[in-house]
Amino acid sequence: MSIAQNTGVHPWVSAPGLAHIDLATYGHARVRPALTAWERVHRRSAVAVDAAAAAAGALTGLVGRNALVGAENLFGGSAESARLTLVVAALAWIALLAKNGAYATRFVGAGSEEYRAVTRSALGLVALVAFASFALQLEFSRGILLLTVPTMTATTLAGRFVLRHRLAASRSAGLHLRPTVVVGDARAALDVAHRIEADPRTTGMRVTGICVTDPSDPSLAAEEHAGVPVLGVEADTLHIVDQLDVAAVAVASSPTMSGHALRRLGWALEQRDIDLLVAPGVVEVAGPRLTMRRAAGLPMLHVERPVQSGWRYNLKLLADRVIGVTALALLGPVLLAIAFLVRRDSPGPALFRQDRVGEAGRVFSMFKFRTMVVDADRQVPGLEAESDGNGVLFKLRRDPRVTRIGGVLRRFSLDELPQLLNVVRGEMSLVGPRPPLREEVDRYESDAVRRLRVRPGMTGLWQVSGRSDLSWFDSVRLDLWYVDNWSLALDGQILLRTVQAVARGRGAY
Repeated sequence: MSIAQNTGVHPWVSAPGLAHIDLATYGHARVRPALTAWERVHRRSAVAVDAAAAAAGALTGLVGRNALVGAENLFGGSAESARLTLVVAALAWIALLAKNGAYATRFVGAGSEEYRAVTRSALGLVALVAFASFALQLEFSRGILLLTVPTMTATTLAGRFVLRHRLAASRSAGLHLRPTVVVGDARAALDVAHRIEADPRTTGMRVTGICVTDPSDPSLAAEEHAGVPVLGVEADTLHIVDQLDVAAVAVASSPTMSGHALRRLGWALEQRDIDLLVAPGVVEVAGPRLTMRRAAGLPMLHVERPVQSGWRYNLKLLADRVIGVTALALLGPVLLAIAFLVRRDSPGPALFRQDRVGEAGRVFSMFKFRTMVVDADRQVPGLEAESDGNGVLFKLRRDPRVTRIGGVLRRFSLDELPQLLNVVRGEMSLVGPRPPLREEVDRYESDAVRRLRVRPGMTGLWQVSGRSDLSWFDSVRLDLWYVDNWSLALDGQILLRTVQAVARGRGAY
């Protein structure tokens, strides 16, 4: 206890000509956050990437202008406006990225906020140039801006993707992880701890241990939780944080760690330059659906309804059909070649049709290239004992029914290409949950039926997260997460990740 707390007298600190209260004595002094060594290196790398992107954008604008107006006019006529545009764009790029949070450590290596910051900076740069041109009567080269901004944006996004991939590889090897203590009710704390440990590439954290409300909770004795150290009770949190080299404290659901107690914990951690994370108890709901609202001074999380209608969803459906028609036209020769190889490799039709359950429970015929012998369905009963599936789905890693060309098509998901016909017909989407069989739906628990609220997809989170290697629980969890948190940006990310997943061929059998 401090002197001020004992005597009720504020500890004054004298200085030449003035005196002030030492706020540090009360734990309320301002704290300047410090970066770890690897965070400093990562930030410097990000700045270097962005500076290179600005230079690439300027060079592209210069060369592009040269190609459009000719070398003799490059430094004549509107050369001043060209140089002004290049200088302002290059210098403003880094400043706008910093302003929009592109260097914030909380976004490093996870989520889409880092990429959104880059996009916001690009729009901000255009708005800044437009405002300066109007308000200050400055002459900018619109042609150069048209070339420079997209180049800077694309180069920056590509560079950030490379940095993120490098960081993820380091985290998978156990490096650059932030030691974290989880606090809360035993069951909730264990759940949060396991979720953090399950995906270090995106969480960027390593659980040091947990502090629980009741150390005698029987869930702590379960064998599956043996690897999670119990460091003490909630009241010991600050003492444990002071003893260990902790970078963050994650608070799980707890009846006692809320309200003013949570507020005071945040103050104490702020003085120690330690981050505070709070799991709201609303699981599998993405950030865009959560908004903070106040009611009678009480902050409350408002959970928005999933987007399954409106202009954004209609835009998705329109894009599905436009891209589907375009892909069919461009891939026509490839599809015909694959069909010929399938027919030549084994007797039977090139296309395989199978009833699947789609949006709102409607049954449709899904098209695929045939990858098995013609009587494959009749052989299932004799092979069920050897299934490598996940309890609901029947899968075999080395399926004797798969033909020679079928194995190649499955490895690179080429057998799925005829589903573009289903996309054009409005029965499927490019991105969505996996289309289930009728007999699979018969075995669904009530939660899994929610997958049928949207159109099934040619690819989805299940495709880019392990495919057939996933457990049934993980498959359902990913599909439900997609249904609840769909967005156009999420579809774009999944399509980009699908290319990488298909190229690797992991989990395809």
